[in-house]
Amino acid sequence: MPAYTAATGAGQVSGDMRRRQLTRAVVASTIGSTIEWYDTTLYGLLVPLYIGRLFFPSGDPVTSALAGFSSLLVSFAFRPVGGALFGHFGDRLGRKATLVATLLLGGVATTLIGLVPTYAEIGIAAPILITVLRMFVGMSLGGEWGGAVLMALEWSNDRRRGLWASVPQMAIVGATVLGFLAVLGSRALVGADSWWVWRLPFLLSILLVAVGLYMRLGILETPAFVRLLETRRPERQPVLRVVRWQGRELALTALLRMGEQAPLLVFTTFFLVYATTALHFKQGTAVIISILSGLFGVACPPLFGYLGDRIGRRRVFLLGACAMIVYGIPYFWLLGTRNAAVVLAAQIVGQVIAAAMAGPEAALIPEAFTGRLRYSGASIGAGVGAFISGGLASIIATGLFQHFRNATPVGIYIVFCGLVSWMAASRLTERSDQDLSVEYDDAPELPGARVTVRAR
Repeated sequence: MPAYTAATGAGQVSGDMRRRQLTRAVVASTIGSTIEWYDTTLYGLLVPLYIGRLFFPSGDPVTSALAGFSSLLVSFAFRPVGGALFGHFGDRLGRKATLVATLLLGGVATTLIGLVPTYAEIGIAAPILITVLRMFVGMSLGGEWGGAVLMALEWSNDRRRGLWASVPQMAIVGATVLGFLAVLGSRALVGADSWWVWRLPFLLSILLVAVGLYMRLGILETPAFVRLLETRRPERQPVLRVVRWQGRELALTALLRMGEQAPLLVFTTFFLVYATTALHFKQGTAVIISILSGLFGVACPPLFGYLGDRIGRRRVFLLGACAMIVYGIPYFWLLGTRNAAVVLAAQIVGQVIAAAMAGPEAALIPEAFTGRLRYSGASIGAGVGAFISGGLASIIATGLFQHFRNATPVGIYIVFCGLVSWMAASRLTERSDQDLSVEYDDAPELPGARVTVRAR
């Protein structure tokens, strides 16, 4: 594999500067993504505990949770919209400025969620307001993921870029752990029945936003985008171009995420519903199990990102997809033992398998798109994938469980998602050997590669 340098049209970025900027880009992307994902995971965790009955009251806790997850679906539905919007600016104006905008939009919306009155206080306006705020959060996340992994990927652009790009993937599960800890801390501080108990974690997110903003403002633009500016090659309409020229990659990257994101939502948000209703675990026990298993989900993505650098991203991802296919149904058999230690082990295995897919996909997806379309392509592909997988996962899982009163259909759903991901990944071209500072239609064709962008 060639040893790439971080180059621009004016020359090479010095090694020391590159290392400093890479470190700062990885840290800033991870912190920023944690803040963005914190809202979504926190909301998903609080739906079965508080938000479902407070904003979508009914006589059945499962029905209330299902209605609450439906509002979460709105957030996922607007991710492709945010992916297109912020992808346009990311490819036109730069990665850094766009990531600052996504952070501010998502952070403000998250804080405001903590101030919305409940259904008992303002009636139907309560679920409407909270759903509108979920819409803005979804838009911000639509532009967040693609930009975060791009900052790490394009500042690295060497044989270890899969490792660096996978570090921000820690944010997804890390935000879940942070959300659990925030809920536990809030309950200990103000009491489980306090008006503030579910609001404090949302309100405190403004402090996290300040930290993330400070970090992101200190990052320089990536060398790959600077080169585009110097050669005057940014696309005027990157979203339209990527749909026209790399539509195949868009479809494959969207489907690729199903086997990782849908099961991960089942392992986190649906698990709380299932554990507290079918397994009759106390809320505290279920939360502690989720925190402990989530620590493995935080630690593992870089491991699999590094493994992808060594033996191939697609190969590692396909192995993870196979493991998810095999594990989908036995996962619920293990939960059915109702033994806390066995349930914890089942959750840990699920988190590790999801990480085996999340680690390599952080580089596999953006590498599928040429530089001048990379922000739009990665964001739209991931955004559509988030909607059809993560957005529907909690609703489908809860609906299947409510209808059949049995978790086996949910396990079959996990198997189906894993199969879809396996088929999509097997057809996606891996470009781990491609220099990201060179446009794909300017570069020599790689053996076995398929270049879909057209020369200008």
